[in-house]
Amino acid sequence: MKRLYVIVFLAIAATAALGLAIAEHSGYVLIAYKTFRYESSLWATLALVAVLWLVIWGIKALVELVMASSGVVNPWSRRNRSRRVQVAIEHGQLDLAEGRWASAQRHLHRAAEAERQPLLYYLGAARAANEQGNYEESDNLLERALERQPQAELAIALNHAQLQTDRGDTDGALATLQAMRERHPHNAQTLRQLQRLLQQRGDWSAVIRLLPELRKDKILPAAELTELERRAWGANLSLAAQREEDGAVGQQALERAWQQLTSAQRQEPQLVLAYAEQLRQLGAQVEAEEVLRTALKRSYDSHLARLYGLVRGNDPARQLQAAEGWLKDHPTDPGLLLTLGRLCLQNSLWGKARDYLESSLRVQRNPEACAELARLLAQMGDTERSNQLFQEGLGLLDERLLAAPLPVAVRA
Repeated sequence: MKRLYVIVFLAIAATAALGLAIAEHSGYVLIAYKTFRYESSLWATLALVAVLWLVIWGIKALVELVMASSGVVNPWSRRNRSRRVQVAIEHGQLDLAEGRWASAQRHLHRAAEAERQPLLYYLGAARAANEQGNYEESDNLLERALERQPQAELAIALNHAQLQTDRGDTDGALATLQAMRERHPHNAQTLRQLQRLLQQRGDWSAVIRLLPELRKDKILPAAELTELERRAWGANLSLAAQREEDGAVGQQALERAWQQLTSAQRQEPQLVLAYAEQLRQLGAQVEAEEVLRTALKRSYDSHLARLYGLVRGNDPARQLQAAEGWLKDHPTDPGLLLTLGRLCLQNSLWGKARDYLESSLRVQRNPEACAELARLLAQMGDTERSNQLFQEGLGLLDERLLAAPLPVAVRA
């Protein structure tokens, strides 16, 4: 409060002093230039200058308020433009995540055109257009992204390939990825995406050719790569036999595919199983039996033992003897017990076949054992038990049948 009194006192004193100065010395100002002439007292001139300065300062402040970058009022100011772009980005990303494709495309396209680094927004807009079936517009957005950021060619191409795959254009996606593979031969994402596409297309021969690169560049974890290798070679064996209509030619193609495997691969149960199954389907039963017996002698595998019961070798009795030898070490393997039952049927050992099949079912209820035992019991005259097993086998084939409702019988 005291400070306020002091300020008021000083203001009154200054005003009084100024008034005295004006009264005692009015001064004189003359400005003449050609036909222009201005003359007035000094104090009036100073007052006019002060007023002009205030007017100029006010105009400048108003212009800054309207046009400056901080423009709170001006809707076209840099601050408001930046705010609108940020809103477009937020809305576009949220729309994209929640599947509102048209809105996402509109917002992200607007953000991409305004941003200096627009790649992510163009990619999002292209995906949104692709989801709507606007494939041409999607490609145009990616081309625009490439124009704005040519250094991002690989990223744009990988996204393009994924969009092509999503729309079902696997040929186009393959061409895109192969082009990128040539230009960026060791890029992990390119190789991984190419591997998945080839799997989707069922082109296992191409997957096999790609495997050395996947291994060299460590694209996949070791366990996943090993599993992929087994699957690819197994599928390749199946396809090799199916490409030829002639059984003999198909067997030759299968043999060539088998010989392409390394010695270690030819000992893997999964690949042996695929090879023997194709031999069986081609009618080469004896060769299939020999392959399975050799593999099982080397290392027992339940899946191989189950298939062994479906092939017919030259000597059924010897085949049964070999399988019974494996039973000593694997007495509770339901697949082996099923195989023994089937081999006993081949050797016309009905009672023994029944015992093995019932033992298999005691260990595990499965439709194959049910069907084999049901056929045998039907021939032996036990039709009631046979019918029960047939019904059980059907239920085991697809347990969903048991839960599906049936129509109510309509009485005439």
